[in-house]
Amino acid sequence: MEFVWVVKRRELFDLHTPHGFLSLADARDEIERYVARARERGFFVERRHAEQDSSLKQIIPYNVIVRGKDVLLLQRSKKGGDARLFDKLSIGAGGHVNPEDAPPAAAGAPPADPIAACARRELDEELVLDRVTSFDPIGVINDDTNAVGSVHFGVVHLARVTGDVRVRETEILSARFVGHDELERLAADPSVNLETWSRLIVPSLRAHIAG
Repeated sequence: MEFVWVVKRRELFDLHTPHGFLSLADARDEIERYVARARERGFFVERRHAEQDSSLKQIIPYNVIVRGKDVLLLQRSKKGGDARLFDKLSIGAGGHVNPEDAPPAAAGAPPADPIAACARRELDEELVLDRVTSFDPIGVINDDTNAVGSVHFGVVHLARVTGDVRVRETEILSARFVGHDELERLAADPSVNLETWSRLIVPSLRAHIAG
């Protein structure tokens, strides 16, 4: 039984519900408000219940890995994980916030940030990285146009790396670096099995890579 971190939709959003990828460069105050609410008002519920309840938003750290000007493109096999992700291409390495990401705080210490802790854990669990030179949030993503998106909310991080990057579990995940021009072509081609969140992020990603 898996428990995941969620926040009530009505406590996450104001009257306006965002759609697509919101960049910190364009909407910093709005994004910081969403992330603070997700961190401070969240709680754990059984994932099986959360997947069926669109009044809850499961918080997903979504890590984009960049080496120079190239972006890591991932593909999951049919041997593990969520069946909805089988064979899909993605630029996001991430997953659900679990109880291990929110241990009880020591007396007098501030509570841990479960979103940041999960983002780091997921990066370490899926990939072997020689060196991470920076790891920063760049925005959030929301897509209520389909059943999967309606129960998830992404906090997007950009990890800049150098050196070798390897997949830990090669039987369920493969990866290669691609240039941004190729990535934009893939995102623009509806026949390519690129997941929706990745398609929504790609148009804004060049500016973040350059920055």
